[in-house]
Amino acid sequence: MLARIRLMQMTSQAFPIGGYSHSYGLEAAVESALVHDEASLQQWVTDVLSYSIGKYDIPLLHQMNDAWIALDSPGLRWLNERFLATRESAEIRSATVQTGFSMRSLLSVLPALPDFLHDTLRSMHEPSLPCVWSGAAAAWAIPASDSAASYVWSWAENQVLVAMKTVPIGQSAGQRVLLQIGEDIAGLTEQPPSIYDARSNFAPGLAIQCARHETQYSRLFRS
Repeated sequence: MLARIRLMQMTSQAFPIGGYSHSYGLEAAVESALVHDEASLQQWVTDVLSYSIGKYDIPLLHQMNDAWIALDSPGLRWLNERFLATRESAEIRSATVQTGFSMRSLLSVLPALPDFLHDTLRSMHEPSLPCVWSGAAAAWAIPASDSAASYVWSWAENQVLVAMKTVPIGQSAGQRVLLQIGEDIAGLTEQPPSIYDARSNFAPGLAIQCARHETQYSRLFRS
């Protein structure tokens, strides 16, 4: 039960890691009218989940969880660098570093976390959010599938909140999108680890929108 409570704490919008300040390319998609209503938002979130996060971030979170449990600091540093290398735009790379740094700082002042977690994170110059997230989940005995599901849910909820401010869409529309995305997240995170051998985050349309956001004239979000 305690692990479930810790999981809810990590997923809460009150968890102070700064994710609310990033749109992860969605604001640029709204600016270019790719996302303009509930249906197009649903398509955007589904596509990013299917072609990028579901095929790369989720497998990586499982692999990082295994490395945390095995106390494999070199392996974690390598996985962290590999994830950073897949961030195509400067803003997206900065977003995962900023939120990762914020979460590392938060964990450093929370009680009863293992020294291995703190020592390993301090050894990383730029800890990514998935690395810090999976480390906290492992320390709190949260199953890898639940940790991955909560990580992706936080991203999806963020996308809906961004859309409510920029499209804009209403709260009921946002909840309908999350209802469908919740089913997709459950399917992706409950699959056996054997599917994680072939992974990819090839999503050129997402990369283009993220790069365009860097020169967008007027914007609310940092990425």
